[in-house]
Amino acid sequence: MKLNAFLKHSEYSSVKLQRLKTNHIQIEAKINGVKGVFILDTGASNSCVDIKLGGFFKIQSSESSEKASSATSEISNTLISKNNNIKIGKWNNKKFQIVLFDMSYINKTLIEQGSENVSGIIGSDLLKKGKGIIDYSSNRLFLKN
Repeated sequence: MKLNAFLKHSEYSSVKLQRLKTNHIQIEAKINGVKGVFILDTGASNSCVDIKLGGFFKIQSSESSEKASSATSEISNTLISKNNNIKIGKWNNKKFQIVLFDMSYINKTLIEQGSENVSGIIGSDLLKKGKGIIDYSSNRLFLKN
């Protein structure tokens, strides 16, 4: 039995992944019913949205004392939002926490390297909740329903 068939039989659903020119993996997701484009980052501990898009995604946020960091710098100005509805393909979670921060430098780098802006990052927190499996040979993300 092939992996795809086995996972579908095991109540997983899947979505297609797109590889960007920067070699990042892009995925579509809906947050609070609004569609966006995100980078799938297995090394990111939290899923994030660009702080400028909080209203667009209907995110209710509050101040956060936690600091975030990226591969290039520490991010001190973050907001936190709980109880968001996030949907990727058929997979859905109605109590999902999101960190908001300024992603200008990330999007600037993506554009300089020939890719497009993203709304945010899907991190390992979502992959853990969804029991995520990435199949690089078929460019698919599987999440347990």
